[in-house]
Amino acid sequence: MNSRHYFSQIYKVFTLSVILSLLTSYTIYAQQNGNVRFTEIFKEFPRQDKNLRKWDAPVVADLDQDGYPDLLINDHGFGVQVQWNNKGTFTKPYDIIMGDLHGISIGDYDKDGNLEVIMSRGGGSGSNARNSKMYRVSKNRKFIELPNFKEPLALMRGRTVAFIDGDNDGDLDLLNFAFPDDDKKGKSENYVYENNGKGELILHSTLPAIKVNGQKTLVTDFNGDDVLDLIMYGNGPVKAYKGNGDLTYKDVSKKIFPRDIEHVSGIVEIDYDNDGDFDLYISRGSEFAKGETFYDKKAKTLGFFTKRGELELEDIEIGEVLNMENFQSQWPNNDTYYIGEASYDYKFKGETHSGKDIRLVNSDALGFPDNPNYKDKKGWYIGYVGNKKWRISGFLWAPASGVVHGIEHYSEGKHPEGLKDILLENKGDKFKDITKEFGLSKKEHNMGVSVADFDNNGFQDLLVTRRGNLIHPNESIIYLNKGELKFEKLENHKIISTERGAIGMAAGTIDYNLDGKIDVVVGNERGKWHLFKNLISNNNYLTINVGHSAKDNVSPLGAKVEFNSCGNKQIKRVGSTGSSYSLSHDNFVHFGTGNCSKDINVKVTWTNGESILQQISKTNRIIKIGN
Repeated sequence: MNSRHYFSQIYKVFTLSVILSLLTSYTIYAQQNGNVRFTEIFKEFPRQDKNLRKWDAPVVADLDQDGYPDLLINDHGFGVQVQWNNKGTFTKPYDIIMGDLHGISIGDYDKDGNLEVIMSRGGGSGSNARNSKMYRVSKNRKFIELPNFKEPLALMRGRTVAFIDGDNDGDLDLLNFAFPDDDKKGKSENYVYENNGKGELILHSTLPAIKVNGQKTLVTDFNGDDVLDLIMYGNGPVKAYKGNGDLTYKDVSKKIFPRDIEHVSGIVEIDYDNDGDFDLYISRGSEFAKGETFYDKKAKTLGFFTKRGELELEDIEIGEVLNMENFQSQWPNNDTYYIGEASYDYKFKGETHSGKDIRLVNSDALGFPDNPNYKDKKGWYIGYVGNKKWRISGFLWAPASGVVHGIEHYSEGKHPEGLKDILLENKGDKFKDITKEFGLSKKEHNMGVSVADFDNNGFQDLLVTRRGNLIHPNESIIYLNKGELKFEKLENHKIISTERGAIGMAAGTIDYNLDGKIDVVVGNERGKWHLFKNLISNNNYLTINVGHSAKDNVSPLGAKVEFNSCGNKQIKRVGSTGSSYSLSHDNFVHFGTGNCSKDINVKVTWTNGESILQQISKTNRIIKIGN
């Protein structure tokens, strides 16, 4: 055998061994992670191809009660839309109401068999206080506007709404919280309304007043007494309010939390260890600071963010043509662009609410005004100042952002350090911080969190939404719950949004095609909506379609669903999501069953105490429990 042939054979053997080793490693990884990966879906999820401001996670509910969950999406300041689900294919977004909308909640509060939707309306930064708007949704997909109650809901700068059975009497009451108005001089606008059983919601009480955006709310049961409790966050330390069962609440924050927890962007309930109580995962991070910039030298791309007041970037070296992408600022500066020394108005074709891509040639934008008239002409000022440099400044009434391309160099400023998320274990009468033991989080700026069993192994996983940096693709974080008091970060899952100038905001989970695999809907502030389909190979699941209770016709919203088989106990609550201001009504409660092939005991307990225990012998299907 000659040496060339000998080394050729050695090379082939070596190559084959490397390939086998890689395949073995991949197989082990795939088995450990259940082949969890996602792909973005477009055909089954038509959307507006515009970059728009958003508000909160999408709201999930089977609005027309045809057996498939629908979506409500809120493009902040533009309007709320519905996307009907036609057996696994969504319709184009359909406008319900236009304008400045915030929190959304869904429930059959009057027990007429149809779902009602309540939408919290913004108050024009205090200049236009309004009350929440309500609609009844018919089974033939009509939204019917409802009149005010005899005593209308309070006028406010609306933020959070949630239908809950706060007094365990079987009907839905209402939480209706506002961004505090200075004119109220510190008086609480955290209203609690009682359902009088006659189709009216009557003001019952208030929770203590909060400051600025501290009205974000998680509805949970942290002490296991089957009375719904509230956790409020968004400004200052997180607050925990124990439900007394009569629509009054007691502040127990100091008693149950290990310390003051601040800079919180999202909270979810999750029974991570399947011990029958609800633990908490808390996402944390800071929003962009005024004047914060991000620069990629290789891509020659600059992203910036500013808040109310003056904006002045350093002159940027580009050349003859200025290309701007996804420039956004809401009313009244959404279309006010003054160009060159003469400060002539830049005219837009069509609507100006969404992000704007603008191309300017230097000869059309020569010079810059010596003293921009910010007092009378607030808005953007853009001009070519020579030597390949452009100047962008202005005075803006609202938060603004944008991306500029082709920049040769830029002195990027410092950024606030990230924060660590927190995992709190429920110990019955208090929570214990176990973040360090699990090593879940490095320091980041995260904006929200959702819970689902993505790999169907019988343990709930976490999906965390990053804030991002305006100029790079934004990849979410998935922590897979391995069921051994251990989470593992999942790599290469493909939940990535690519639009520049967008800010990570929130995500929702939904089994949109009812195949037993939990999918993800992502909403980006100043970006687009995205649907990511779960391609997991492990399809061991059981979905409980929770209906109304048999005796008192109690709504499924807030019902507790318990799963017990093969020594694995799981609990979930109908409607619980990672939304900060809203509450979904997804009564399709999904459980991964892992490798269990034994009979499963499922117990549904409605908020008035009614319950049904049912044994199920066949999985990989949907079972209806209740009417």
